[in-house]
Amino acid sequence: MSEQGWLTGKRTLIAGAGSGIGRAVVDAFLDEGAQVAVLERDPAKVQALRSSRPEVVVVEGDATTREANELVVRRAVDEFGGLDVVVSCVGIFDFYRGIGDIDAGQIDDAFDELFSVNVKSHLHLVKAALPALRDSRGCIVLTESTSAYYPGRGGVLYVPSKFAVRGLVTALGHELAPDVRVNGVAPGGTVGTDLRGAGALGLGDRSLGHASNREADIAARVPLQVALSGADHAWSYVFLASDRSRGVSGDVIHTDGGMGIKA
Repeated sequence: MSEQGWLTGKRTLIAGAGSGIGRAVVDAFLDEGAQVAVLERDPAKVQALRSSRPEVVVVEGDATTREANELVVRRAVDEFGGLDVVVSCVGIFDFYRGIGDIDAGQIDDAFDELFSVNVKSHLHLVKAALPALRDSRGCIVLTESTSAYYPGRGGVLYVPSKFAVRGLVTALGHELAPDVRVNGVAPGGTVGTDLRGAGALGLGDRSLGHASNREADIAARVPLQVALSGADHAWSYVFLASDRSRGVSGDVIHTDGGMGIKA
């Protein structure tokens, strides 16, 4: 456990916290002294969180809905007396499907599903939490992706959805200053993720983390030749949620193994 206490006393809400990066962020925030509430859709992951982290306020619900986000915000505010930090790690993947790989009859439903989960969920969360965050002059951290910066890191629906999250960080950071800081983390490939595919593309039961040779493949395609875990990414969320980043807004940390220096 860390003894730094970077987030001591921070009242925090994390959406999409049942596995992968989101779960690692929960653990890192708790280790750094934060109070944590989470929103998670998967019942098994909800139960696992409640069993292993009884100090966490856990709400089961769909992050794409207004009702679930308003409920978890109310629970967090009631439990903690306010809210300082909001993090979203909600997302689904398209497993690199190009326009030639998607049937015309799938486009409407797949577009709605990818953008609902990857973009609209953030809007509902921010809207629900905004009054509390204005009161505390708090901060927001959204999960972008290396897919929003470099080609080939997703398909024709996932990549634009992550460009939209990149745009949200910029737009919200501009709108909410000086009261609320807004930043993003853009992870690259992650070992141990349970990022699932879109049901509308027939990929709902497929998990990116179960791909064969994933660790070696991730390390081979980045300059630093590392395969990062959720815990590796989590410390960037800690920094952006802490007062040590009080002068940072509308920005992003790239935890991607050095993709920006790739020749």
